Amino acid sequence: MLGLEILANDENSKARAGIFRTEHGEVHTPVFMPVGTQGSVKAVNQDYLKNHLDTKIVLSNTYHLYLRPGTEVLEKAGGLHRFMNWDRSILTDSGGFQIFSLAYLRQFKKDGVEFKSHLDGSKHFFTPQKVIEIQRIIGSDILMVLDECTPYPCDYEYAQKAVQLTSDWAIRSKEAFVGSSSKYGYDQNLFGIIQGSTYKDLRENSANEILKLDFDGYAIGGLAVGEPADTMYELVDFTTDFMPESKPRYLMGVGRPENLLEAIERGIDMFDCVMPTRNARNAYLFTQSGVLSMRNARYKDDFNPVDECCKCYTCKNYTRSYIRHLFIAKEILALELASIHNLYFYLNLIQTARQKIFDGNFSDWKSKIINKLSVNQNNLEA
Repeated sequence: MLGLEILANDENSKARAGIFRTEHGEVHTPVFMPVGTQGSVKAVNQDYLKNHLDTKIVLSNTYHLYLRPGTEVLEKAGGLHRFMNWDRSILTDSGGFQIFSLAYLRQFKKDGVEFKSHLDGSKHFFTPQKVIEIQRIIGSDILMVLDECTPYPCDYEYAQKAVQLTSDWAIRSKEAFVGSSSKYGYDQNLFGIIQGSTYKDLRENSANEILKLDFDGYAIGGLAVGEPADTMYELVDFTTDFMPESKPRYLMGVGRPENLLEAIERGIDMFDCVMPTRNARNAYLFTQSGVLSMRNARYKDDFNPVDECCKCYTCKNYTRSYIRHLFIAKEILALELASIHNLYFYLNLIQTARQKIFDGNFSDWKSKIINKLSVNQNNLEA
């Protein structure tokens, strides 16, 4: 069992710092997981992720890996760790959110979900059991159950049915997990997902049902899908009250830097989001003073680093002027340098938050920094 050792708690909030261990290493919490959807964090190689950014865990996606390269290739390779040459931890999303995103290509049924591949239109059918089987072949350290992610806005009846379906699928996922074994000689762990849209009573009901199944960790799903940030914070604060202290709490698909800090304050341990790398590829770079749009002409003759407070490879070696030039010239190096910077920014922000929890001044630090982080975010892509 994964477990979570709590090493420090913030006196003025639910924030906590801890550690859990998979058979591929220790993961310090709070933690941000770079997204390597298809077995690759876009524009950043594994050596840099490990040896320069010191990334402890990455996220990959069951739906995408199932379609390409496929389970046959992954099993022949000995699992995703060997396939991508990554000897640290991996969490795999079940693919539920990706299928949810294919609204016009999928149909939910009681025993699973039918969908058409976004690649070639071929038909496929995911059951909770099949998703566990695929993740056994992938060999991830943390598996996620198949769930139904509701849109926003969502009427009560729809959300209620999604909660029931998610609970039913969670039971079948747990049975499939217990009834199978790892293919590659190391333990795997299974997380349950709490749904309920924006309805507190449904969130409470979902939490109670999912907790009965005694998963290795618990995720809050169905948020960051268009609801106001304050609504998300309120629901996170409400839901973490029902989640056990001794197991990791994961807020799926979140988010902007200030979202992470607000969620840490409300008791969340784990995060993932494409925001740092996706926005890097679109020339939006995060800094301590807000977001910079590197295609802006104001940086043409600016020979300062992207962020003078940053110690990443990009900021130590290159200027705003050079980064702008690379984007204007459409050089591939622009994507790499920008992605390195944004990932460093996110990972460093979370590491700093963790240290502030140990120091006993997380809340004070968070209140001072959070307004600066949200400057110039209007054009960011979620």
